[in-house]
Order: sequence, then structure tokens, then C-alpha cells
Amino acid sequence: MSGGRRSAAGFKPAAALLDMDGLMLDTERPAVSLWLRAASEHGWDIDESVPISTVGLNEAATRERVLEACGASFPYGAVRARMIALYEEFLSGEGPRHRPGLLALLDRFAEVGVPLAVATSTDRKAALAKLERAGILGRFSALACGDEVSRGKPAPDIFLLAAARLGADPRACVGFEDSPAGLSALSAAGIKSVFVKDLIEPPADIASTVWRRCGDLFQAAGLFG
Repeated sequence: MSGGRRSAAGFKPAAALLDMDGLMLDTERPAVSLWLRAASEHGWDIDESVPISTVGLNEAATRERVLEACGASFPYGAVRARMIALYEEFLSGEGPRHRPGLLALLDRFAEVGVPLAVATSTDRKAALAKLERAGILGRFSALACGDEVSRGKPAPDIFLLAAARLGADPRACVGFEDSPAGLSALSAAGIKSVFVKDLIEPPADIASTVWRRCGDLFQAAGLFG
């Protein structure tokens, strides 16, 4: 995997496509904790590796992954409903915090005139609410969300839709991700990827597709300009 200390050698992307949860907003860690709490309230003691394994996936893939890990008797619908209620309490209270360096990265792209789009597995209504609460919704010219494509990450559809909504050639874009599923989606779309780790280290085959790896979004901002 390429090191983040190297410059992007003058590369100015036609557009930047950014994942939301875990990449821009520190929402994955609270979500994992709330999944465990919701499951416990329904009498299930599940390992944190179960919700962590769903990071970057859409709802259908998440359900499949959880039931595969916990068994068909796991009350997925009830646990998910409770988790969503707990998550709404979190968002309305503490709210989604920025990952370190987020504003520096967004400011850098504004300085160099690169349009931005969000490419998230989250459905549009929830994504809009999170971005608005985080105070960054107005930074983006387009959104592509999980309920707007037939195939979620690791399929490339969300990133291809985001590029199309900006009128940009995917091969001329750069994408930012924290999850293996998202990195696979960027690779499948032919988009240069910047990996900023949150919870998961990608396996070697996925890591080998990464264009740049950065320790945080401050470092990622330094790649451009």
C-alpha cells in the first residue's frame, strides 16, 4: 500500500468522492457500541467483530452478514430497530463528530477548485440529516446514497453515480474510504483511492489496490495543492 507521505505529484482530480460514516464522521464506533447494547437488551451477547464486519455495507448486506454470524434465530429486525432508536438519540444529543482533519481536507479542495460529492451506503434521508447536523452539507455539490443504487459497496455503483452527478469521468476522480468494501468499490470503478483507517485494516488483496494511504484527513489534505 502506498504511503501517505508522498505527494500526489501535481495530480488535480476532476472531482473528489467521499464516504461519510467512518471517513468524514466519527459515527462507526458509536454505531458498533449501540449494536452491542441493542442486542444485549434482546438477550444476545454478540462480539463486536459482528457489527464491525458490516462497516461500509448497505442494509441488505448488513442483514445477511449479521444473520450469517449469529444464526437465523437472531432477532435482527427488533435489534436493528432498537439500535436505530439509540442511534437517533446519539445524533440528537452528542451528534456526529468530525474525523480529524475533515475541514482541512474540504477547505483544500475548495482552494484548488475541486467539486465534492458524498458517496455513502447510508440512505439519503439519514445521510442528509447527518451531514446537516455535522455542519458540512453545503460543502457538497452532489450526494449518492445507498438507497439510490441497486448494488451497494463493494460494487462500484455508488461511486459511479456520485461521479456522474458531478459530470466527472471516474478515472479522473479521487475517492476517500475507510472500509474494505468501499476500497473495493473504488477499485471496481477505476477511481484512485485514498485510505484513511477507522476500524478495519483491509486484507492484502484490497490494500494492494489503494493509491494512497494517510494517517488522517490532515495528511490527506496535504496530497493536493
